[in-house]
Amino acid sequence: MKDIDYMFDWAKDDRVGPNAGWKPHKSKEETMVIINNFILNQEVWCIELKKERKPIGSIGLHIDKVRENPNSLMIGYVLSPKYWGQELMVECCELVLKYAFEELNKDIITIDHFDFNYQSKRVIEKLGFKYEGTLRKAKYRYDGLLINMCCYSMTREEYYEKRR
Repeated sequence: MKDIDYMFDWAKDDRVGPNAGWKPHKSKEETMVIINNFILNQEVWCIELKKERKPIGSIGLHIDKVRENPNSLMIGYVLSPKYWGQELMVECCELVLKYAFEELNKDIITIDHFDFNYQSKRVIEKLGFKYEGTLRKAKYRYDGLLINMCCYSMTREEYYEKRR
């Protein structure tokens, strides 16, 4: 909870939430509810910038709602715009992939982005995920906009092949 001011700073930014499907935070109380959910569900980690010792985003492993495979998880992430373009999210995702495949022994990890979120697309491609296709008119965003989802995945075999 001591980091609420940092999270609120980027969670209220109009460039962050809409790209991830949620409305920008309007109050610190709203941010506090989200932090409590992160703590309660234990599937999201804080991304901390080591040299500044402050939170700059979050990353999580979530239930894959598209696949019936119980050994599948989905990565979701968000990063303060102040740190975009520095390859930080690629580094974070690589660590989460290592955990998912090497510690949790998952079969497949999925990830997606809205068709207009080019920053996420670049991160996903750099990580080596395979494009599966676009689910057209797949999800309603908080503002009622019906959005296309670009879907990707990486199997355990692809992960280990990439690490050779």
